[in-house]
Amino acid sequence: MWIVACLAVVAVCCAGIGGYWLVSRLTEGPADGPNSAETTSAADAIRLTIAILTVFGAVLAGVYAYRKQRIAEGEAHRSDATQFAERYTTAAGQLGHDTPAVRLAGVYAMARLADDWEDQRQVCIDVLCAYLRMPYEWDPESERYRKGEREVRHTIIRVIRDHLQGRQERTSWSAYALDLTRATFDGGDFSGSHFHGSVSFAGAEFIGDSFIFDEARFSDGTVVFRGARFSSCTVRFDKARFDGGTVNFDEARFSSGTVALRGALFDPSGTITFQDARFSGGTVALDEAEFNGGTVSFERARFTDSTVTINHARCTAGSLAFHRAQFKGGTVSFDHAQFVGGVVALDDTEFTDSTVSFYAARFADGTITLDYGQFTGSTVTFHHARFGGGRVTLDRARFTGGMLSFVRAQVTEGVVACEEAQFSGTSVRWGRLRPPEGWRA
Repeated sequence: MWIVACLAVVAVCCAGIGGYWLVSRLTEGPADGPNSAETTSAADAIRLTIAILTVFGAVLAGVYAYRKQRIAEGEAHRSDATQFAERYTTAAGQLGHDTPAVRLAGVYAMARLADDWEDQRQVCIDVLCAYLRMPYEWDPESERYRKGEREVRHTIIRVIRDHLQGRQERTSWSAYALDLTRATFDGGDFSGSHFHGSVSFAGAEFIGDSFIFDEARFSDGTVVFRGARFSSCTVRFDKARFDGGTVNFDEARFSSGTVALRGALFDPSGTITFQDARFSGGTVALDEAEFNGGTVSFERARFTDSTVTINHARCTAGSLAFHRAQFKGGTVSFDHAQFVGGVVALDDTEFTDSTVSFYAARFADGTITLDYGQFTGSTVTFHHARFGGGRVTLDRARFTGGMLSFVRAQVTEGVVACEEAQFSGTSVRWGRLRPPEGWRA
């Protein structure tokens, strides 16, 4: 230390002498003769040298202070990282404990750590999701039943929901990925959540009770239920808003139970799909839904003794499609719905011993297509419907048995077309409606 101090003093002295000499040379005035005086005195040179050294010293002091601050920040960051790592290890250990109370503590500890540790927030979320993906026996009578496990799992779901509701943007998890692939759920509540990240329930199993997304918002991002299985379970999206995101139920299996989207709002680019889904019993309810754009698709879906209700819905834009779907038994009803735009497509759909009802529906615009549909022992009714515009087409549809009825329907404008439709043993009742052009008995 003393050697370094002495060398520093010598370096400063040398710098001062060198600076004085340089300043003296630079500040010499022009000479008029051998006896001419210097324009700058030695005192001025000394003062200027001291000023330069002072500025130089200040710069060095600033650099040293900045470097010291960076070192301190680095040490603080390493200290925080060490602390976060210790908290992570502790919380993960609690989640694996045999005692339910300790596992619950681990859930809350991991959630708090995710809030504090933004750099590794996704990792903490992944741990909670991984817990839900582990095998779960929900039946208390089973030998594999684990006491207290249901409460732990439902607590994780509540913690995730609270972080998806966007009450505190700094700690919101809405934009983070949630991987719940092949998890088992016996209930859960995501009401009011905001999804604009990637969420996967692909291959998950929903058993009994209810899984709720009431008043949730789906913007951007994707929520995937592809291949999920629903057994006597109610999945509810009542008053949910789809304004840009995608909810995918493709290839899902529904055994009894209900899928409810009552009062849901579909804005442009919002999409929900049930392509190739299978429904065995149960109900799909879109009552009072509002279609201002977007798409709801049941393309190639299969319904057996199931009910689809779109009663009192309002369609101003967008598409509700059942292309190539199959109905065996059951009912599809648009009772009291209002059509002022958009498209409802049941093209190439097969109905066997089923009912399609537009009772008291109002048609002001938009298009309803049942083109190329096959109706075997089925009934299509427009009882008390009012046509003030729009278009209903059954072009090239085939009816075998059953009934097509427009009893008490009122038409002021609009088009009802049955071009090249085929009827075999079908009761056709036009009521006061004039048979459409191209109609053949």
